[in-house]
Amino acid sequence: MTADPLLALADLPGVRAAIDDARSACERLRWHEAFRRRGREVRAEAGIRAARASAGLEGARVPVDRVRAMAIGAAGTGGTDALVRGSLQAHVVVESLMPELGARSAPPMPPFSQLLATIHRAATGGWLEEGSVGRLRSHDVPDDLRGLGEAPPASAVAARIALLGEVIDGSRAPALVVAAVAHGELLVLRPFQAGNGTVARALFRLLLTRGGLDPTGCVLADEVWASAPNPYLGAAARLATGTSDGAAVWLRTCADAVASGAVRAVTVADAVRSGRIG
Repeated sequence: MTADPLLALADLPGVRAAIDDARSACERLRWHEAFRRRGREVRAEAGIRAARASAGLEGARVPVDRVRAMAIGAAGTGGTDALVRGSLQAHVVVESLMPELGARSAPPMPPFSQLLATIHRAATGGWLEEGSVGRLRSHDVPDDLRGLGEAPPASAVAARIALLGEVIDGSRAPALVVAAVAHGELLVLRPFQAGNGTVARALFRLLLTRGGLDPTGCVLADEVWASAPNPYLGAAARLATGTSDGAAVWLRTCADAVASGAVRAVTVADAVRSGRIG
């Protein structure tokens, strides 16, 4: 592929200004005092909160203390805890692929389709039927994200995922654009029978970090979306229309969540630094 279809997306109305705001917020977060000595603790707590928020968007709402308990091995019970544990495990996977703060290199990334399968296995291994875990859906109608219109047929999913991976891997567009496109396309495509939102949001966090926009890996965009799920899903529905206006709305939604999520991460860093978390 020679053309980069993502480069022009930053020039859609309002998108570049939103990206600049997100970048500024991430830069302020990056220089927080907590990252000098306790960056791993801040990232771990951010992962717990991101997992909790992402699970909440799937209807599994639990206190953050319960997610912390799961993170250190406490067993959960019931369907809600299985969904939360899966979300937590998905974020463990993406954190293992993030570069350390200040590192000059990052762990090698698996091929895109393999990465998605790995995140999906982590997210759904405790609650989805075994034949669907880590595998592209074989049914035309997925079990989640029904409000985004008709999903592409199962026969088209593998080719669409391959194309998306090619575009993502080869793009020179801003990291926010790359991460938002990957996130949004997974919501629209719904490549798995269920668990698509969890996978999409975990991948978004990973791509923001590996792309250099959020080197801390701590931006809490998931919390922003969980606090206002209807605008989040509405923006995804706009993206699903395939129009440039829909793409602009989605990109601004993602950029705004990063900017606000960086502010939320500062609060977490403050708490870790003061000893209130950790």
